[in-house]
Amino acid sequence: MRKILMLVAVLLSRPLFAQVDMIALHGKIWTENPRQPEAEALAISGHRILAVGSDAEIQKLAGPNTKVIDLKGSRVVPGFNDAHVHFFWGGQGLASVQLTDARSREEFVARIAAFAKTQPPGAWIVDGNWDEQKWSPVELPRHDWIDAVTPHNPVWVQRTDGHQILANALAMKLAGVDKNTKDVVGGTIVRDANGNPTGIFKDAAKDLITRAIPPPTDAQVDAALLAAQKYALDNGVTSVQDMGFTGTEAADMEARVVRGYQRLMAEGKWKVRVAARFPLPEGARYRALGIMTNFGNDTLVIGSLKAFADGSLGSATAWFEQPFDDQPGNRGLPSEDLANPEKFYAELKAADQAGNHIATHAIGDHANKVILDLYERLEKEDGPADRRLRIEHAQTLRPEDIARFGQLHVIASVQPYHAIDDGRWAETRLGHERAKSTYAFRSLLDSGATLAFGTDWFVAPINPMLTIYAATTRRTLDGKHPDGWFPEQKLTVEQAVHAYTVGSAYAESQDDIKGSLEPGKLADFDVLSDDIFHIDPAQIENVKVLTTVLGGEIVRP
Repeated sequence: MRKILMLVAVLLSRPLFAQVDMIALHGKIWTENPRQPEAEALAISGHRILAVGSDAEIQKLAGPNTKVIDLKGSRVVPGFNDAHVHFFWGGQGLASVQLTDARSREEFVARIAAFAKTQPPGAWIVDGNWDEQKWSPVELPRHDWIDAVTPHNPVWVQRTDGHQILANALAMKLAGVDKNTKDVVGGTIVRDANGNPTGIFKDAAKDLITRAIPPPTDAQVDAALLAAQKYALDNGVTSVQDMGFTGTEAADMEARVVRGYQRLMAEGKWKVRVAARFPLPEGARYRALGIMTNFGNDTLVIGSLKAFADGSLGSATAWFEQPFDDQPGNRGLPSEDLANPEKFYAELKAADQAGNHIATHAIGDHANKVILDLYERLEKEDGPADRRLRIEHAQTLRPEDIARFGQLHVIASVQPYHAIDDGRWAETRLGHERAKSTYAFRSLLDSGATLAFGTDWFVAPINPMLTIYAATTRRTLDGKHPDGWFPEQKLTVEQAVHAYTVGSAYAESQDDIKGSLEPGKLADFDVLSDDIFHIDPAQIENVKVLTTVLGGEIVRP
């Protein structure tokens, strides 16, 4: 049978049977195909790869109208597939106030003040992505810092992890939030000594303010998505798995964004391949319509679902077995989704039986344990199946739970840049022993788990070179760990690229059409400025994507 398949592949590679639209020659092509790991050239017909081989073999396939790309010895890799992004938020944030690299309270306030001067009265100031861990002293912002500089603009600026926001006095007034506002399940309203909100709202409490923000217009959605697309393609990201939104407005916002993808596709403006996930409770709507995972086409698919188990480490809302070292009375809290575990499991089970794949956000060690327990229960009750169950972040794990990822075939969808970012301060919150099993990429891989790489953009830069750099060096952003933060968890470049291509494609159940460069798969690939497999990993952060090809079309430059 194998010989017959090989013969068919050879016959189909001949120009008699297929038009060769493009060939790329003289390269160092990393195929991710174990039967043919490297090659010099490839041929493309339409949107797919027709053949991969030597220069001589591929040149024979060229016709009079075939476009020829001279790779000039450059390293080529499959198009990067970011397994975890928030695409609309990221695109919207590109045009908003930039707070990520603000280094002090004064700079934080000054940037908001300057941006407010560019906005018409009444316009909301959103996103921002601040990080109080970069300030000295480290302290959460308060609304009274910015009220005087934003008297006419409501403010909703979020922490870089997306799990807490700062609202100014005007935003709280418009939302009807004051001292008498009750706490919410799965969230925290930070209050001063007199019980008044300080302006910080964590996790589910964010909805108290979010609900007052007018929904974006179609034009605003399209502009944000196009900005996100350009940013992704400039960085060689050809596929994204859009994890969407949180809170009570999540389903409505995700629907608005999916309509935006469709509008832009109809106008011929959309290129990036998107797998969009809706919140787990929306599974009932999917089931009513008979929609299963990857309903759509090569460019846009829906049908998968996302849930939340807890919050984040930076916001001290991740759910742990033991309290935080720096907050002895706090071990985080379960998400609103997990407030009723049996209801959560019933939704999980119904989605699974309907063919909707599930990803669950879990940061703390207890949150990860609970989700692994529920996934194991699902397997026992419903029997083996190709579920592609995922845990998003899988950030801090009990040592005994690491092996369960491999045993239960649970995909660890991880974001290595977080490790070199959080590594600056995580031990202050967790202590050294717990931190040993934080971002345990190598241990997870050794357990037999599938790793899928992403960035969590807007939370971290979408640049794959920074992700690979983080996974292979684990050098924290403060420069204090030149040999790596818990260096035993480093990956090789080969392992990192695999997780960013094949692993991510597997995680979205599309490894049959993408992730590797081989005949029949989509012609998505990147040409790099340096050979990342043969340079010091510490230099990878400086590597650039020179050319991005998506579906056989050069989309950058």
